[in-house]
Amino acid sequence: MDSKIVIIPTYNEKENIEKIIRAVFSLDGLFHILVIEDGSPDGTAQIVKGLQAEFPERLHMIERKGKLGLGTAYIAGFKWSVEHGYDYIFEMDADFSHNPQDLPLLYNACSEGGADLAIGSRYCNGVSVINWPIGRVVMSYFASVYVRTILGMKVYDTTAGFKCYRRKVLETIDLDKVKMKGYGFQIEMKYSTYRLGFKIIEVPIIFVDRKEGTSKMSSGIFGEAFWGVLGMRFRKIRPKCI
Repeated sequence: MDSKIVIIPTYNEKENIEKIIRAVFSLDGLFHILVIEDGSPDGTAQIVKGLQAEFPERLHMIERKGKLGLGTAYIAGFKWSVEHGYDYIFEMDADFSHNPQDLPLLYNACSEGGADLAIGSRYCNGVSVINWPIGRVVMSYFASVYVRTILGMKVYDTTAGFKCYRRKVLETIDLDKVKMKGYGFQIEMKYSTYRLGFKIIEVPIIFVDRKEGTSKMSSGIFGEAFWGVLGMRFRKIRPKCI
């Protein structure tokens, strides 16, 4: 059976973390979870440790000493997951904006549909976002239009953070050279995947804004992405030397 792990970065997610873990573990297909915990002062790590006693073989956690950024959290998770031999490696938020029930759809797009990267897409089938202010929807949508225009990458949801990678993609990308730390990281990983010749499939999902906890979005995140995309356009992307 294919081994599958879901990476969930956390910072102050005490309201959501137990519910999201139990929701993933209730699915068919034996998903594992790796929590990347960035020193949450609200006790998120303690909740995860309590659940590890209940799910000792399936629930893993890397604790870091501070809020070090989304990109570095996922890179730490990617490296750990590759080292432990997982075949399919997922990204998912802790706040239920990504529906755990959609994880099998992403997996099937890779295991049966031939994708090397499957993206849970808000924009490949119109606009499928619930509970966001209209200004944020417009900003996010046109950010993806901007990225497609600059990079020539035929992906509708370029900033999506709900994804499934085949292990070979993460083994090929030189993760130590990924530059962007915030949501620009999501663009950079997709672009690296695209430029290295891997197959990308978008799977339509419905994105629902968080109901509990606090959003980690900031204007600095968008600024990094805007300028970073311009630099990315002229950067050479080579496979990792093994």
